[in-house]
Order: sequence, then structure tokens, then C-alpha cells
Amino acid sequence: MKNYLLLYYAPASAMEKMGTASKEEKEAGMKQWMDWKSKNEENVIDFGAPMMGAYRIEADGSESRKQSTITGYSLIQANDRDHAESLVKDHPHLDWTPECAIEVFECIPMG
Repeated sequence: MKNYLLLYYAPASAMEKMGTASKEEKEAGMKQWMDWKSKNEENVIDFGAPMMGAYRIEADGSESRKQSTITGYSLIQANDRDHAESLVKDHPHLDWTPECAIEVFECIPMG
């Protein structure tokens, strides 16, 4: 099996929508994520977490705040790229807003 990093992208408008959602709406949205995790339990290595407040560190040591549309990550395992894509195609993140997307990166073993 190979490992794949999933990066979740969402526009600022989706994040604002989440911020104003009712408790029931948030719970319904989280249930969809948990259902996806349960369905793919044998392939989920690290369910991940939301990510906010990005900053960038340059080679010269300088730092800057960065507006990023990356909003979270997960780590999965799959036999190959097609298998990884099949695990992601029905992910609830893709139904949040039309601008949402998931990037899939194969993790190459070191050494």
C-alpha cells in the first residue's frame, strides 16, 4: 500500500458559511465526515484536522502571514492512484461548495 496526503481547499466564503452555521448544521456536516471516515476506516491512517492561520517562513528567516485556501488534511493509504481517487470521489468536502477541492499527493518513502 502507498500513502497519500489529502489537502482540502475551500474559499473564504465557505469558511464564513461554517462560522455562521447553527449547531445542528455543524453537527450534520461533521456527521458526513465521520460517515466517510467509517466507510474508509481501513484506509484512513490519520483523519487529520482543520488548518487555519497560515504563515510562511522564507530561507532568509523572514516570516509573513499568508491567506491560504488550504483548510485541512488527511492521510490515507491505497493500492495506487486509481484506488486513492476512488476513496476521495465521494468525500463530503467536495459537496460543501462548488469551489471546494481535494488535492491528492502520493507520499514517496525516503531511504
